[in-house]
Amino acid sequence: MNPSLQVGDVIITPKNIFPLLAEKQMIAPLAREIILDEAIAHIQCTPEETAIAQQQFFMQMQLNTEDTEKLKLWLTRNYLTREQLQERILRGIKLEKYKVEKWGNQIESYYLKRKRELDKIIYSLIRTKNAGEAQELYFRISEGEKEFAELARQYSQGAEAETGGLIGPVELTIPHPEISQKLMTSQPGQVLPPMRIGEWIVILRLEKYLAAQLDQNMQRRLLDELFNTWLNEIIQTQVQLNLQKETVTENIE
Repeated sequence: MNPSLQVGDVIITPKNIFPLLAEKQMIAPLAREIILDEAIAHIQCTPEETAIAQQQFFMQMQLNTEDTEKLKLWLTRNYLTREQLQERILRGIKLEKYKVEKWGNQIESYYLKRKRELDKIIYSLIRTKNAGEAQELYFRISEGEKEFAELARQYSQGAEAETGGLIGPVELTIPHPEISQKLMTSQPGQVLPPMRIGEWIVILRLEKYLAAQLDQNMQRRLLDELFNTWLNEIIQTQVQLNLQKETVTENIE
């Protein structure tokens, strides 16, 4: 007899579980959890790490380890055994350890590869759809007749008007690529002549260039990027393989 699970009027069987998971968009999340469980299975936690993780978890869930009845009720409601709960508590620590183990020695080279994109800029912008107006504003700023911020508030046609044209700090990947390219090759305080970006004529001035630093926060971010890239590639591969198997099975039947 094939195993099955009934939820309401739906009976879940080995035959229909894959289409059902696909319909409910649960294949990728399930695959993610299984892949991670396998990846961190060999990771060990110290007694100190375990104690801290348990304390934080029980405080967050407002559970008392000494109140065994309340804990049993919570486990029942969440369909967990005590052993499964322990794994759940330690999962975050194990995952962070796994990231360091697998990609820790790649951080510096990955940072150097990404550094130009991670650098930040603060810049000022005026945009208008009138080319003649843009040229006039550029000359007024260049000749010192009016301050950039004053003209931005008066003439710029985007949200930047509220800040006197000031934008940032933002990473170099955030602005339009042509804007980023121009600002990367300019000097702070230099007002760039009007240039067309799509439907807009823009006047730019680089205010400050902020070089990225490989500090603790940046290391954590880059580890997460490497991890997520790896995980998404594996999930896509696994899902595609299973979809192909499912298609072959349907054709045979």
